[in-house]
Amino acid sequence: MSLLKNVGTIGGLTGVSRVFGFARDMLLARVLGAGGVADAWQLAFQLPNIFRRLFAEGAFASAFVPLFNRRMKTEGDLSEARRFGEDVLAVLIPTLIVFGALALIFMPWIAGLFANEGTAGDAALFDHAVLMARITFPYLLFMSLATLCAAVLNSLSRFAAAAAAPILLNISLLVALTWGALQPDSEATRIATGFWLAVAVSVSGLLQLLWLGFFMHRAGFKLSLRLPRITAGVKELGVLIVPAVFGAGVYQIARFIDLFFLSTLPDGSYTYLAMADRWNQLPLGIIGIALGTAILPSLSRFLAREESDEAARLQSNAIELAMLLTLPAAVALWITGSAFTRVFFVGGAFTLEDALVTGTVVGGLVIGLPAYVLVKVLTPNFFARKDTRTPVFTAAASLVVTVALNFLLVPRLGVMGLAIAGSVGAWCNVALLLMLLGTKGYFRLPGRIAGRILRIALASAIMGGALWLLMPPLDAWFSGSVIERMVAIGAIIMAGLASFGIAAAALGVLDKGTVQRLMRRQA
Repeated sequence: MSLLKNVGTIGGLTGVSRVFGFARDMLLARVLGAGGVADAWQLAFQLPNIFRRLFAEGAFASAFVPLFNRRMKTEGDLSEARRFGEDVLAVLIPTLIVFGALALIFMPWIAGLFANEGTAGDAALFDHAVLMARITFPYLLFMSLATLCAAVLNSLSRFAAAAAAPILLNISLLVALTWGALQPDSEATRIATGFWLAVAVSVSGLLQLLWLGFFMHRAGFKLSLRLPRITAGVKELGVLIVPAVFGAGVYQIARFIDLFFLSTLPDGSYTYLAMADRWNQLPLGIIGIALGTAILPSLSRFLAREESDEAARLQSNAIELAMLLTLPAAVALWITGSAFTRVFFVGGAFTLEDALVTGTVVGGLVIGLPAYVLVKVLTPNFFARKDTRTPVFTAAASLVVTVALNFLLVPRLGVMGLAIAGSVGAWCNVALLLMLLGTKGYFRLPGRIAGRILRIALASAIMGGALWLLMPPLDAWFSGSVIERMVAIGAIIMAGLASFGIAAAALGVLDKGTVQRLMRRQA
């Protein structure tokens, strides 16, 4: 399949999941509001998810996929790849059980590190946060095993099942929230809803594992359980994972830092950042994760066959496609973020003031949206070469910048300072990755692609001007009736699409040659 088709498959199914996620967050805002149980729930939900994204989706996939693809190439069949997968599974299960048991035991101390004043200062609420975190933590075990299944499927170019799996999480949470929405509005209802949300998280992890295991078996790839052995392949995977935890997981490590700084901010800050990040994660998930997932197996195969020109072509196409999709999205959300938060989140326990604060945080986050996506696109070039060390240094440098800016901005700007600091750090990471790709001779951005990116930026700026002019006349509609809100947000979306499309066509951003290049078969 071509890059565009693969990204379309992954991004399309991820988009369906994000729609369910928006429905989930809209209902969550109305049932739990901001602060109190809502902040306690966000803390409990973030802890296993950060570990999942850091170790399972980030480091594990980045290290496992190139090694798995190399064994597919050298053996000419799947036998060696299957043995490698079974050896990894045998070590992974006991490791996860021990880590999970320790986390459950020490959860009060772990939660205490990141709980804000509102949660930590209320003994009953803090105990409920610890309970919810303990209930959700088995999700990490299930999802780590599910990630192994997903990595196998992606290596076999079967992207759809893994991309669709997160839909099960959002459906499970929607079931719990629907129960809460049908109960009388009270603190007891919010506490009970938090409990059932935690249960739904772990249940969804088991469902995703069963879902991916079924499709892996259907693809003709079955992993048998073995006794744990530290084989040469497992050792090699471990060596690659250690730096990949830092390199591929810089975004998640930054989230840990965010949790620490959030603990110093007023009640409601957890919820504002989580709700704002939903808008940032929409294009990041659809575009960034889709691109990174799609190109890593193909890059690994091209480099294993010593086809460096094809690898460079694929990398260039991925960068261009990333900028074509994220630059206009970032500009649009920066200008219209408060419109979207008012239209979709205001209601029930979530006030207009909550939505306005959340909208400002959206603006800070999306400054770094193209950078976050480029990190997802550039790091596979290192991982495909089994170079997981270089991203460590770029991630470390970006984290230093982020933390320094957090100390400078958070006391002055509050939660908005966190968003801006993370965005600046992400751009520093991109600059270093591009520089080191060129220095090591892995990849240099062609002047043709750089010129196209400049034209994409100009078209995005023209679209931004049109949206900026449209916002004031529609301001009252964003907080009006349901019909007025839908009309207003529809006008914003149509104006953005039309203005960018016209500008892009006039500037030659979209043409037949570009589409044909992106549709070319990958490997």
